[in-house]
Amino acid sequence: MTKENLFDFLASHKLAVLSSLAADGTPQSAVVGIAVTRDLEVIFDTLSSSRKYRNLRANGACSVTVWSGEITAQYEGIAQPPTGSELARCREVYFAAWPDGRDRLSWPGLTHFVVRPKWIRYTNFEQRPPILEEFRLH
Repeated sequence: MTKENLFDFLASHKLAVLSSLAADGTPQSAVVGIAVTRDLEVIFDTLSSSRKYRNLRANGACSVTVWSGEITAQYEGIAQPPTGSELARCREVYFAAWPDGRDRLSWPGLTHFVVRPKWIRYTNFEQRPPILEEFRLH
C-alpha cells in the first residue's frame, strides 16, 4: 500500500464519518461530504451552528472513517479552518468533488475545515490474507 493507493481509496469516497469531542469530552459523530488532497488532507464544509463546528474550534483533534464493505481507512488528525490562499486552495479541491459547494458559499455561517492526518490505518479484510497497514504522518 502506497500513499498514492491510500489517496485513491480516500478520494473514491464522497462521504465519511467525522468524530469530534464536545467540551465535556462526549464523543460526537456526523456524516460529512469530503474531498481529499494528494497530501491526504480531508476537506469538508459545515455550518457554524453545528456541533462539529463548535467542537473543532475548541479542539481540532478528530477522526475520520471511510469504508467500502470490509475495506476501511481510519484516520486521526487535526482540523482547522483554512485561511487566505490556503482557503482558496482547499475550496478548489472541495469544489472539484462537490461542484454544488459553490452554491453553499452564500449560506450564513458556512465554514470549510481541512483535516491534516497524524495517523491512518488502512484495512482490507476482503482479501486473504487481509491487509492491515498504518501510516504516521506530519
